[in-house]
Amino acid sequence: MTTSHDGPHQALAIVLAGGQGQRLRPITERRAKPAVPFGATYRLIDFTLSNCVNSDFRRIIILTQYESLTLQRHIRQTWNILSPEIGEFVDILPPQQRLPNRWYLGTADAIFQNLYLLQQERPRWVLILGGDHVYKMNYARLLDAHRRHKADATIVCVDVPRSEAMEYGVMAVDAERRVAAFQEKPSDPAPTPDAPDRSLASMGIYLFTTEVLVRALVQDAKTPRSTHDFGRDVIPRLIADHNVMAYNLHSRFQPGRPYWRDVGTLDSYWQANMDLLARHPEFDVFDESWPIRCGLGNRPPARICVSTEGLMGVAEQSLLAPGSIISGGHVRRSVIGPRVEIHNGSLVEECILMGGVRVGKYVQLRRVIVEESTDIPDGTALGYDLEIDRKRFKVTENGIVVVPSRSPF
Repeated sequence: MTTSHDGPHQALAIVLAGGQGQRLRPITERRAKPAVPFGATYRLIDFTLSNCVNSDFRRIIILTQYESLTLQRHIRQTWNILSPEIGEFVDILPPQQRLPNRWYLGTADAIFQNLYLLQQERPRWVLILGGDHVYKMNYARLLDAHRRHKADATIVCVDVPRSEAMEYGVMAVDAERRVAAFQEKPSDPAPTPDAPDRSLASMGIYLFTTEVLVRALVQDAKTPRSTHDFGRDVIPRLIADHNVMAYNLHSRFQPGRPYWRDVGTLDSYWQANMDLLARHPEFDVFDESWPIRCGLGNRPPARICVSTEGLMGVAEQSLLAPGSIISGGHVRRSVIGPRVEIHNGSLVEECILMGGVRVGKYVQLRRVIVEESTDIPDGTALGYDLEIDRKRFKVTENGIVVVPSRSPF
């Protein structure tokens, strides 16, 4: 167990939040992936930052790059809760374009270009995180394991079916969980020591002893033809002569039930939202022992009411954000963002409606994602004839219709 002299306050958390999220387009056309709304009241980065604060990792740097305005506003309004007087902070850092004068070339290059931060803050450990995954994790437990094993680097992983592991970075480990090999998207994933049908997939979370990280990044910057990526370049080189350990998210004493989703595609994004609607969801946003902070501020409660035409609003097994109004409409298994209005005679089923969407009268929506501030005209039907829908909107492989912000109808 860590003590007051060697705990999380001596670590620096760096959140990589500049991803474009190409596979999530069009909902990432005007925002970085970590700023994508999720679960009615959150943005994706809220899960990572809540994990940090709940774990007492309260020195946090967020590295931005692509379409960062929405993300910056959200961080400023939601995460100004830490106290600089006692050394706590959440700082947003766009690319400084110091020498060399370029944008970030990869995850490792993003840290390399900001090594001066480590000189300023002088942390004993550096925790590198993504800002676009949905999960709960106590990073203090990760630090305990890192120190106990005298590790130079620890990679957080999750066990997945071996048949699915070729989509991830996969680790081969020994019985003590020391990493013997690391491969990006292997055709023949290494099994775990105790389950031949499972593999250990990297979550893209790395805890480094600072001196080791600095040397590794300097070496990577000097390496010809490097892609400057932790999984492809930095970690494989470290394994040969450093103590690199794997830490399973499913380890004991982690909060909640084991759950991790990389919402990298529109289908996985839709499914992860639907997961929240189960009667006993694997990922419980109502767990007060591990709160997830959101930034809705002082909005009024959601309201379900009778319309002027006498129809009663109904919501079944759904999440309704503050400020949403269901006036004579019917919502079934859907995620409804703030300030959404659903009017008389409309049916919204298995949908994600982001903030400020207005659904007119007698609209039918089934398995539709609607971006913020979009008006759906009276009588519109989406999700019932996908061939017609494809002429106007993106339709995913699994038949989810995606309506961009302020789409004309």
